[in-house]
Amino acid sequence: MKKACVLVFAGLDPSGGAGIQADIQAISDAGAHPLPIITALTVQDNQHVHAVHPVATSILVEQVNALIAHGTAIDAIKIGIVGSLANAQAIADAITTLRKLHPTLPVVLDPVLASGHGDVLTKGDAVQALAPLRTLATIIVPNLPEARALCDGDDQLALQAQRLLQDSPSVMIKGGHGEGDEIINTWFHEEQQRQWHWPRLLGDYHGSGCTLASAIAARLAQGISMEAALEVAQNYTQHSLAHAYAIAPGQQIPHRLKELS
Repeated sequence: MKKACVLVFAGLDPSGGAGIQADIQAISDAGAHPLPIITALTVQDNQHVHAVHPVATSILVEQVNALIAHGTAIDAIKIGIVGSLANAQAIADAITTLRKLHPTLPVVLDPVLASGHGDVLTKGDAVQALAPLRTLATIIVPNLPEARALCDGDDQLALQAQRLLQDSPSVMIKGGHGEGDEIINTWFHEEQQRQWHWPRLLGDYHGSGCTLASAIAARLAQGISMEAALEVAQNYTQHSLAHAYAIAPGQQIPHRLKELS
């Protein structure tokens, strides 16, 4: 039996709440197979990032090339933190190579610029580092602060979407950093717009964005339409947050393995 495969570029989080472990769990729970490429080693707990050490670009390239050369089936790509501009360019080159074989290869870009507490996660200018990838993304899934930063500080949702759609054919701006009892996630695609409303859960969570982006990528890898993938992935993420657990004081860890909850 063949499983759909998702090539994942993300950082290593020692707390296991976000980054590559979150991606592996979310993709696996969706029934797909993760192909993990670590872009950075981070020093963090479930509350704060203390340091970021980008992986050497040459090592990243070697890992990707080994998979491509062996003919590993890659059905979607999910990108989290890139670690450095050089790593971002290497990822962009890999996508270009893969799309020669698979022109419609889905790419989910989670433009992680900082942790939930604002701790930096990329060496240098994080917005600039993402520039080579924005035009290659099938969908960009920023939260409100990320959308603002990617759009030079613009606070209006419609204008943010308009600017981001100049790069990518699809954008979903997540409302978790907003206020009120509801979280509103808004999907923009061509002339279409759809909103999902979710009850705001009590507490803070570590790795919710990684969970959602990877869940979307896993569904796209399995040939599900974009709108259906967004629907299922958000339901899954909400479930994982509702069943979150603690490993230490501070943010809780999403419970991404449904069969254990």
